Amino acid sequence: MRDLLPAHRPALVLAPMQAITDLPFMRVLARRSLPDWFVCEYFRVHPASSLNPHILRAITENNTGRPVFSQLIGSDLASLRRSAVMLEGYPVAGIDLNLGCPAPIVCRKAAGGALLRDLEALNRLLGGLREVIAGRFTVKTRVGYVGSDEFAGLLEIFRRHAIDGLTIHARSVHERYQGPVHTDCVLAAVGTLSCPVIANGNIVDVPSGLAYHRRSRAAGLMIGRGAIRNPWIFGQLRAAFCGGELIIPTYRDLLSYVRDLSEEIAREAPRYEPLGHVQRMKRTLGYVSHGLDPVFEHGVRRCVKPAELWAICEAHLSSDEALPSRPPEDSKLFSGFAKLTEET
Repeated sequence: MRDLLPAHRPALVLAPMQAITDLPFMRVLARRSLPDWFVCEYFRVHPASSLNPHILRAITENNTGRPVFSQLIGSDLASLRRSAVMLEGYPVAGIDLNLGCPAPIVCRKAAGGALLRDLEALNRLLGGLREVIAGRFTVKTRVGYVGSDEFAGLLEIFRRHAIDGLTIHARSVHERYQGPVHTDCVLAAVGTLSCPVIANGNIVDVPSGLAYHRRSRAAGLMIGRGAIRNPWIFGQLRAAFCGGELIIPTYRDLLSYVRDLSEEIAREAPRYEPLGHVQRMKRTLGYVSHGLDPVFEHGVRRCVKPAELWAICEAHLSSDEALPSRPPEDSKLFSGFAKLTEET
């Protein structure tokens, strides 16, 4: 993965968010600010699984000019090996293993973040995958299942295998998306592993991204929720690291982003269903509307028809006023980011 890293700044990477960061979102994001590479939504892997064609299109039809890593989630080694070999037949930048998803339904199947509970099983899984993956093999992890005190043991497992990169969402599975990130764990990984380490979690704007990089010394920054809320964030951070001019989006720019995304999603749908389309848009708008006018946020949650959605968007986003640069500090959707920018 070192060959993908920019020479004079940290890499900037889009995090995978299931049912949100799909091909339509990647296209819309690319018109505003491109990451250095994408990680697609995860492929669910089990003995009877096949490659999801919807997710596969984010790899085969991605015309943004940026590499795309495919991510696997599962616990059955034989199935994971089979899927990894199949995916390497497509133009993937590498295979990424999900060790971080905290969703209860995933953890009950002993996948995602649940794999962090059994170090020996994890060791066998990583070794078995490394044997069959010819190209880049990367891992996305949490710092532990219950707490960050588990990370030293996990780090030793990662060190044993020739992984090509480690992305760390620096919270435990139990912490989910709440509270500040454990930047000390990322720093420990940077000092221990020979592969690039990517820092993830709590990056919502330029100051939080710069602070995370300063505290962790990571080779790159991965952004998920912050990029949904602010699709200009990759360009803003690139400018901040390289001394360029910072993009300052307005409410009207946000309205254009929402309309663009709506059109892309509708174009991709096999059959346009108004209610289903609004529900899909609301998955993204939950992050976009949060921290703006409470009336707007409430209206987005309640709308069920396209006309209602566009009425509330037009009423609140038709302005040339600059958007707030960050969410509220007491936000539950973007929890703990203010700690990153506190002086130490």
